Amino acid sequence: MDNRLMELFPANKQSVEHFSKYFTEAGLKELSEYVRNQQTIGARKELQKELQEQMSRGDPFKDIILYVKEEMKKNNISEQTVIAIIWSSVMSTVEWNKKEELVAEQAIKHLKQYSPLLAAFTTQGQSELTLLLKIQEYCYDNIHFMKAFQKIVVLFYKAEVLSEEPILKWYKDAHLAKGKSVFLEQMKKFVEWLKNAEEESESEGEEGD
Repeated sequence: MDNRLMELFPANKQSVEHFSKYFTEAGLKELSEYVRNQQTIGARKELQKELQEQMSRGDPFKDIILYVKEEMKKNNISEQTVIAIIWSSVMSTVEWNKKEELVAEQAIKHLKQYSPLLAAFTTQGQSELTLLLKIQEYCYDNIHFMKAFQKIVVLFYKAEVLSEEPILKWYKDAHLAKGKSVFLEQMKKFVEWLKNAEEESESEGEEGD
């Protein structure tokens, strides 16, 4: 029944906008929001499915980026939601090695290739933080990746997928509890390096004034 609610309207008015407006005006805002949410969930699933197909076909990144941006606009999907979908799609296109010492190398090689695609959808600090949390979650849930976390973050920093501010925020107070002690320890030296680099650039800026 849920999927057929739209059919209550004439064919030329079977849009979420019309449905939403009609039921909001009728005092049934909850129903209007429910349908909007259902459409968003459906659009996300469709986007993930199509993305995985495009990646397995080896479509050019510029075409994939264009497609994703159109879907974001059409279905009002946020960049944070999209970066999580892209991460999940990128990680599901590979048969990962079961040996911990080999999987990190395999992951770096694979993710380096997909960095331009990920970078296109981390234009906001919040999207970068979402990606960091997804990486943390993935490395925790897939035990062979536990030691690869820091290497992935450093790769993304060098590839300009991630910037220093969200990394420092993640380290300070925005990380998940999952594997926290292991990942914070892994990131300690890199975070110290980031802080020093930040201080140096600030002092250089002051000297240049």
